[in-house]
Amino acid sequence: MLVTNSPALIVPVPPSSSNSAAGEPVFHEAPKALIYIPNGWAWLFWTLVVLALIAVLYLAWRWWRKKVAVPPPPPAPPHVRARRKLEQALAMISEPKQFSILISSAIREYLEERFNYHAPERTTEEFLHELQGSFVLTRDQKRSLGEFLASCDLIKFAKYEPTETELRGLYDSALRLVNETEPRPVPVSGPPPVPKRPMSAGAPPLDSPQPSTAPPQSAVP
Repeated sequence: MLVTNSPALIVPVPPSSSNSAAGEPVFHEAPKALIYIPNGWAWLFWTLVVLALIAVLYLAWRWWRKKVAVPPPPPAPPHVRARRKLEQALAMISEPKQFSILISSAIREYLEERFNYHAPERTTEEFLHELQGSFVLTRDQKRSLGEFLASCDLIKFAKYEPTETELRGLYDSALRLVNETEPRPVPVSGPPPVPKRPMSAGAPPLDSPQPSTAPPQSAVP
């Protein structure tokens, strides 16, 4: 029998489960998660962005408010407000002291605003003394005002108990002073009328044609 030399075929033996169980480690390649590294300036950036956005919204709101805001109406003139205060005082006529305080304060404040007097800070005597040298009120108005303020002081400080008729008389006196001293509208004056030339007896009207005084011209032959 002839024996030839041939290369041997070596087949690797697959690992058995017994080798894995023997404690040999088995490695599995798996993707790893990304590691996030925080930035210490990010919070400051976003804070500034939010603050800038709030500032822009606030300025836009202020601009819109000024754009659409309706200006408040002008205050009422002094004589209108004085009448309102007198009506409020009349509602307290059942309490004489409170009534006299309200009605005298209304007149003092009216005179201060209407004629630039410092009535509320002065006593009745000081106010009347200053008023005597002015020309904003007539003599009768000054006398009526002096009697009005003296009656109010009598009720406020002397504990005088007036009747309802007397209190209504004080109200009428105060209202009459306001009505007499309120500003009057200035009448609009137009151009002065053209005076007419007097006409003598026998003179023709101004709009009638005047006779010609030129001498007659001779006819040309």
